[in-house]
Amino acid sequence: MLALIAGRGALPLAVAQARGEVLVCALDHCPPERLAVDRTFRIETLGSLLCWLKGRGVTEVCLCGSITRPALDWRRIDLCTWPLVPRVLRALRRGDDGALRIVIDIFEGAGFSVLAAHEAAPGLLPAAGIWGRLPEGAEAVAVIGDEVSSAQGRADLGQACVLRGETVLAREDDSGTDAMLARLQGAAGGVLYKAPKPGQDRRADLPVIGPDTVAGAAGAGLRGIVIEAGGVMVLEAERVRKRLTAERMFLWVRERGAS
Repeated sequence: MLALIAGRGALPLAVAQARGEVLVCALDHCPPERLAVDRTFRIETLGSLLCWLKGRGVTEVCLCGSITRPALDWRRIDLCTWPLVPRVLRALRRGDDGALRIVIDIFEGAGFSVLAAHEAAPGLLPAAGIWGRLPEGAEAVAVIGDEVSSAQGRADLGQACVLRGETVLAREDDSGTDAMLARLQGAAGGVLYKAPKPGQDRRADLPVIGPDTVAGAAGAGLRGIVIEAGGVMVLEAERVRKRLTAERMFLWVRERGAS
């Protein structure tokens, strides 16, 4: 049995639809949209959640969707969670990737296998290739995107940026890709680049694009999108293809470092 530890966004629903029967669990302050939740929990009751999952026959867990960090209320920690408190505190103090590694370690230490969303739903990872027509100069922009992505990864920053030629027009922050695109001004002719942070644990927080990403990129006047093959999931792929065609944009699913 697979359990989803689901956050916000379209990814949890996509994984649930691909897998069929799953248990859905969510932090009570950021439940998923359009997906029924079997159990909500607080960080202070994580230990009890682990016991409940075992009792339901869960052997695999998938962390998917975005969450905001909860505040820890010492008064609400239950008996099952007290042994986990030192690791929970370390996670809350770390950057995103470090925090996810600790959370994954907690689930694995409790005997669960932790699956990445693309392992639970392999169809979300598109094959390398070009959707649409690749414009002149896209190869050079993609190489710069590799360099910017590596720098952002070292600083534990976002997974996306917008480039025009050699200029970085925008970098993703904690608000996410869609918010970055919505803030863009004067970006006509730019390209959205998105890839995992080099060295990140790919069992959680793998980047995602979907129809809303294409709409946001089109609204900002971008020419297209470059994503890392094997590293970025595409939700509702047919809708993405249709929107790209309608906007005369491209999507390059590219091996990192390729030209």
